[in-house]
Amino acid sequence: MREIELEIYESGCQVHKVGQKFKYPQDTGKMCTWLIESASHMIKVLRHDGKLGWSYDGTPYEKMIDKDDVTTEFVRCPDPTSAGVVLKIIATTIDPQK
Repeated sequence: MREIELEIYESGCQVHKVGQKFKYPQDTGKMCTWLIESASHMIKVLRHDGKLGWSYDGTPYEKMIDKDDVTTEFVRCPDPTSAGVVLKIIATTIDPQK
């Protein structure tokens, strides 16, 4: 299982500011319902060591996987206006020995 951290990566809305961080699932009540629901399936896959098949090479949303097995993915909320939010999902493998 992986630990999930969520970070506001882009935002035009008044509720979420760039750089805000949330723990999953502890802080989901502090997030816009539309935003967390947009990300929920991706979060579940990543939380249980799954992989998502896209990479978005050459974009600001390019998938990152580092040597410490930290995976970063991005999802956009469904708000089609400039108030939309891009959420960065950071999945970190938990050391079972700790």
